[in-house]
Amino acid sequence: MLVPLSTAKKKVLGTSQANARAVGAILVKVREAGAMKGAEQTIRTLLRQRHRLQPGQDDDFTLRNLSEILESQEAASRVLSLLLAAIASVSLVVGGIGIMNIMLVSVTERTREIGLRRAVGARRRDILTQFLIEAVTVSLAGGIIGIVLGIVGAWAIGYFAGWLAPIQARAVVPAFLFAGAVGVFFGFYPARKASRLNPIDALRYE
Repeated sequence: MLVPLSTAKKKVLGTSQANARAVGAILVKVREAGAMKGAEQTIRTLLRQRHRLQPGQDDDFTLRNLSEILESQEAASRVLSLLLAAIASVSLVVGGIGIMNIMLVSVTERTREIGLRRAVGARRRDILTQFLIEAVTVSLAGGIIGIVLGIVGAWAIGYFAGWLAPIQARAVVPAFLFAGAVGVFFGFYPARKASRLNPIDALRYE
């Protein structure tokens, strides 16, 4: 809908008592995004001429480029995403170290069991596989708990704050698989240590 400026000021927007001819805001739309810079410079030059501003004077108006605002928001979003990724990485490392410590304690407590299994014919790769499976199980259990807490947290935010917090399978599935990868990575050293125990020394362990 196009409305004449005089009609808009008198009937729609209302006139300013201080200056009846004043215009509060002007919206400009360009045909192509690439012409935004040129249009902005042209508008600035025209407004400075109409406001009779000298070359050394500051603008008495403000120009807002929505594309620049959008770029700023996207940059802030990228920074926030990197910050969250850094926090998640630290959490994964801490959790992985915790899994490794749990498995090392498990290896120490079950040294005689490992020696007995080796004595009755278990191979090193059997022991390695067993402890790797245990490490992955612990890691996946933590991953499942984290996914459940994340879903509950997203639901709570959407319910109480009224924000849109959708849960996407393409985010949940990689997180679950990555939890298993963390278990393999941090559980490999304890599993390898268990597989390399000498059966005789393991059976004598107290």
